[in-house]
Amino acid sequence: MKGYTVAVVGATGAVGQEILSILEERDFPLSTLVPLASKRSVGKKLIFKNREYFVKESQPAEFEGVDIAFFSAGTKVSKDMAPEAVKRGCTVIDNSNAFRMDPEAPLIVPEVNPHHLRQHKGLIANPNCSTTQMVVALKPLHDYTPIRRVVVSTYQAVSGTGLGAIKELTEQTADLLAGKKVTPAVYPYEIAFNALPHIDVFDDRGYTLEELKMDQETKKIFATDEIAVNATAVRIPVYRSHSEAVLIETEAKLTPQKAREILSQAPGIRVVDNLDKLQYPMHIAAAGRDEVFVGRIREDFTVENGLNLWIVADNLRKGAALNAVQIAERLVADNLL
Repeated sequence: MKGYTVAVVGATGAVGQEILSILEERDFPLSTLVPLASKRSVGKKLIFKNREYFVKESQPAEFEGVDIAFFSAGTKVSKDMAPEAVKRGCTVIDNSNAFRMDPEAPLIVPEVNPHHLRQHKGLIANPNCSTTQMVVALKPLHDYTPIRRVVVSTYQAVSGTGLGAIKELTEQTADLLAGKKVTPAVYPYEIAFNALPHIDVFDDRGYTLEELKMDQETKKIFATDEIAVNATAVRIPVYRSHSEAVLIETEAKLTPQKAREILSQAPGIRVVDNLDKLQYPMHIAAAGRDEVFVGRIREDFTVENGLNLWIVADNLRKGAALNAVQIAERLVADNLL
């Protein structure tokens, strides 16, 4: 198999580090690695497959000869650099919010809409982490009977904000346990022993951008406007994995037993739902795992054709890095580079 030249933009960040780890773990056909980041990270050493690499600054010229570029350095960097990479013949897989709703950029979850990759023009968007795990779980149910409405509350790990947030949670926890006062920096309030119903900016209706993404992105991924998604996004003091309490309303009746049967056979999903043994998905069990875990599957008796689900996945893996690598694997397998 051909070896590809692969760039990772944001190689020193939480998602960039996870991408590198997964590329190595899954033995992606990579011949040359180009780790890129901001000026402050230039010269940092990375080890990939027992070889030393030194981080370079993200500049247009660095994309010459690159086959695939994973972008995980934020919206501004993606807007500035991704088009430059595409101009140089590179296929970009972007983890930011920059191009998710761009009609020219397919928004891809490989278990859900891999056929949309055939529409790509060099730029592919990776969905928001909370959207990704939800649509993986909903797609097989939607195929059985169309989903008309989704009400979701998310419980999201601090790693979704980045390395600074992980450090802040650690330091605040230690300080509070020692009886010391804490001063928030990454979040507007302390995150240790707290829950913040606030992820991203608010609009004039009182919704945050994170919540609106889940509606807009789900519609684009499923290629339908017939699904209504109402979300409440909450940041909680855990390091990894997002959890979601999801109510779906379906066109036809879907029993919990049938839902378990469908989900148990679906790619990328693991059903953990044995209440007699107190088995259900948890943050700590999902961390470091590739699957989307689904449990607490039960009928919602307050609405017609309602079903409740509890969905958990590692936000740095399936929510970001793994999904991006799976997109690249599909591009290679389908000869779409």
